[in-house]
Amino acid sequence: MDKLLNHTAAHILAYAVKNIYPNVKLAIGPATDSGFYYDFDFPTPIKDDDLPKIEAEMARIIKSDFAVERKEMTRTEANRFLTKNKEIYKVELLQDIAKGEPISFYTIGNFTDLCKGPHVNHIGKIKAFKLTQITGAYWRGSEKNKMLTRIYGVAFAKKSELDEYNAWQEEIKKRDHNKIGRELGFYTSSDLVGQGLPLFMPAGATILRVMQRFVEDEETRRGYLHVKTPSFAKSDLYKVSGHWQHYKDSMFVMGDEVLDEDVRALRPMTCPMHILIYKNDLHSYKELPIRYAETAKQFRNENSGEMHGLIRLREYTLSDGHIVVRPDQIPQVIDECLDLANYMLKVLHMENDVTYRLSKWDPENKEKYIDNKAGWEWSQDEIRKCLVQNKLKFYEADGEAAFYGPKIDIQAKNIYGKEDTLFTIQLDFALAEKFGLTYIDENGKKAKPYIIHRSSMGCYERTLAMLIEKTMGALPLWLSPTQVRVMSITNAQDEYCDQVKAELLAAGFRADSDLRNEKIGLKIRETTMKKIPYLVIVGAKEQTAGTIAVRTREGQDLGTMTVVDLVSRLTQVVKEFN
Repeated sequence: MDKLLNHTAAHILAYAVKNIYPNVKLAIGPATDSGFYYDFDFPTPIKDDDLPKIEAEMARIIKSDFAVERKEMTRTEANRFLTKNKEIYKVELLQDIAKGEPISFYTIGNFTDLCKGPHVNHIGKIKAFKLTQITGAYWRGSEKNKMLTRIYGVAFAKKSELDEYNAWQEEIKKRDHNKIGRELGFYTSSDLVGQGLPLFMPAGATILRVMQRFVEDEETRRGYLHVKTPSFAKSDLYKVSGHWQHYKDSMFVMGDEVLDEDVRALRPMTCPMHILIYKNDLHSYKELPIRYAETAKQFRNENSGEMHGLIRLREYTLSDGHIVVRPDQIPQVIDECLDLANYMLKVLHMENDVTYRLSKWDPENKEKYIDNKAGWEWSQDEIRKCLVQNKLKFYEADGEAAFYGPKIDIQAKNIYGKEDTLFTIQLDFALAEKFGLTYIDENGKKAKPYIIHRSSMGCYERTLAMLIEKTMGALPLWLSPTQVRVMSITNAQDEYCDQVKAELLAAGFRADSDLRNEKIGLKIRETTMKKIPYLVIVGAKEQTAGTIAVRTREGQDLGTMTVVDLVSRLTQVVKEFN
């Protein structure tokens, strides 16, 4: 995306909206990686049906090919101009401009807007554009502020680029996990329950159960000890860990400290509780590393505008784990965590879909991070060396670390191009000391361990969302909620169909049957649309011969075989995938 072009298009959007709705108040209108948006405070709400009218006015403005002119004002001049035009949000933004920094305005035609820039020099360079959606957005991203109306759009220097964009949007519709997941009956939602709290139906719950069992079995093979901890705790726990000081705004808190009530909070992560499990016993240096793991429900008070489908939720399930290590074990254990994460990516066939990020602290942000420069520099360097030694391409990002230490974030993009974290590996130099953790070293003295936080499948719901988008809902055999559907041609085969289904279930495969008195073509079509991997068709001929006719959801006819033959085939397919 050409950010200069899209930034200018955001101003043209504001110009057009002002022409149509003179009493609207302007907020902000930046370019983004995927286009642009502008936030407005409308006296009367607008709808999607209003977008064509705004687009027509934008097209009229662009046709004039106005020059984009920059002008600087003094703070007094700028305040007078914005106050006169009753632009209350712009007046607030003006206060954020540091003393000594230039205060610039950009003019297009008879529209002038406070903006840092830059822009293209003539608006005629915009050859194609489109307004894509209307959403709500809190002013400055805070739920404490007013909800504004955000209009999104895209702009291009060539019409052919818009055509390519429209084709991509059609592909997105085909792959949107939120649409596919609901159509396939994986999950639903309800306003009575709330946003970011999906209701998993039997098919979706089956997928999550299979993923969880697979992960826990693999963790057990790798020496992890599984624990179980409460979903909430007293605020005292989070005050010791530092979550209360650094993370409270993202937590669900029960009780009122002002009224001296017994304050508790739903856990945003399990690390403080796993630390207490370690602390319950004395440990020798010979026992380390000690690996704890838990499939844990966790809770984050996400902003409503941040949530979409299963990508970002208020309650989610994490394949969480914490490893207590000696200092000399840190490189080896980080390597082990990387190996586990990469194994999971290969199993999911997503190893080519991710990037690696070294997430570091921001030394200027004392509120967000523990103030220990030496600890940060040492731990960041330890992680960097592990990434280099594993020959992984990675980039570094300031301000993305956890408050207690840097981390490796394994990132993946959803179909909209937004990057989210799938798995993390964090080197924690602070919490062991905060909780007074020790081990007895080879000299019989107490020594301080370190903690490595890691996830092996990440957030199950988010990983499932990425898988749905990658496969368009056609999940691999081992993960499909129903692996085989048995269908009768006439009701005379119902009893035999039940026998075939029972044999498949006994062999450990998830099978169901369709015994409706419907044409077999309809049954095949509906089963294919449900993305069930294998279709078993039974007619009079198969019943007499004690065989089954098998085809795949892709339409491949596998011919006639016995149930034993099918079981052997399914077993081999699952084995090859894992």
